[in-house]
Amino acid sequence: MGMSVGSGGSSGGRRGRGGRRGSGKKGLVSEINVTPMVDVMLVLLIIFMVAAPMMTVGVPIDLPETQAKAMNAETQPITISVNPAGEVFLQETPIVIDEIVAKLQAIATTGYNERIYVRGDTTAAYGTVMKVMALISSAGFKNIGLVTLQEQDK
Repeated sequence: MGMSVGSGGSSGGRRGRGGRRGSGKKGLVSEINVTPMVDVMLVLLIIFMVAAPMMTVGVPIDLPETQAKAMNAETQPITISVNPAGEVFLQETPIVIDEIVAKLQAIATTGYNERIYVRGDTTAAYGTVMKVMALISSAGFKNIGLVTLQEQDK
């Protein structure tokens, strides 16, 4: 009788205090640990913030359309020149800046698709060259180019 009570009591006590049932109720935590997730997200955010500007193209330009007709090589482009004194020339004729658009519209054989080359002297005022290009562009001409010389290899 003593043995059955002692063995039954001791085995029952173990189950109640430190057995598997007691640890099973407290053990599994189903919450997400937020701190490491925030750390990972911040690192990813920093990586994308640094990498995003590098993925963009540096210079925005208007590329010619592939459906455009081939340029007629027989026609000469219209040349507008700006000399160091700020004087503007249409071909070889001196012209006032405000008359550029009217003269271009009068002599352009292909309309607004006419090739127009702007030649600015190295020492010419930057503002004068930009004003000439802005007037031509705002008038609707599409094919405007700046003429430069290629550097010589030394």
